Amino acid sequence: MMSNLFSIFDPSTNILNLSINWLSTFLGLMFLPYSFWFIPNRHFFIWKFILLKLHNEFKTLLKNNYFQGSTFIFISLFSFIFFNNFLGLFPYIFTSTSHLSLSLSISLPLWLSFMLYGWINNYQHMFIHMIPQGTPSILMPFMVLIETISNIIRPGTLAVRLTANMIAGHLLMTLLSNMGSILPSYLIMFLIFTQILLLILESAVAVIQSYVIAILSTLYSSEVN
Repeated sequence: MMSNLFSIFDPSTNILNLSINWLSTFLGLMFLPYSFWFIPNRHFFIWKFILLKLHNEFKTLLKNNYFQGSTFIFISLFSFIFFNNFLGLFPYIFTSTSHLSLSLSISLPLWLSFMLYGWINNYQHMFIHMIPQGTPSILMPFMVLIETISNIIRPGTLAVRLTANMIAGHLLMTLLSNMGSILPSYLIMFLIFTQILLLILESAVAVIQSYVIAILSTLYSSEVN
C-alpha cells in the first residue's frame, strides 16, 4: 500500500525505465498557447497584471539595491515554480517540485551566489549582520554561531518547505481517492465534495509556495548588499 501510495512521486516510467517524467518540468512553456505571448487577450492581461504587482513588490524589498532587471530573476523563479506546482495538480502529470533534487537545485545555487557576492564585495556588512546592534559582549560568540547556522540552513529550509507542501497535498488527495472503492454509496458525493475543496486548497498552496520562495529569495538577496 505504501509503495503504491508513494509511486505517484516516482520519476521513472515504463518506457525503458527512463526518467523522462522530468521533461514535465518545462511543460509550462508548452502549456501556454503561442498566441498568449504575442496577441493581447484576457489571460495575457491577467498574467501581466500579476507580474507587474510582483515586480513592484520585489522592487520595494530590494530598496536601494534595485537596478534595471534585478527583479526579473525572482519573477522568473515565481513563474517556474508556479507552473510546476499547478500542472502537478492535473492527472498523469509528474510534479517535479515534490522532489528535493529539483528544489535544492533551485535554492542552493541562489543561496551560494548571494553568499559569494556578499562576502566578496561587502564582507564588512556580512560580519556586522552576524551580530545585532546592542548585543552584550558575552553573547556575541553565540550570536555569531546562531547566525552562521541560520544562514547555512537557508537553502535546505527553502527546499524542504516547497517539497513537503507539495508531497502532503498530493498524498492527501491520493488517500481520499483510494477511499472511493470502500465507502458506501451515500458517502460518495461527500467524498467528491471534499476532494473538490482539497483541490481548491492545493491550487492556493501552489500559488502561495511560489510566492513564498520568490519573496524569501528576494529578502536573502537584499541582505547581502
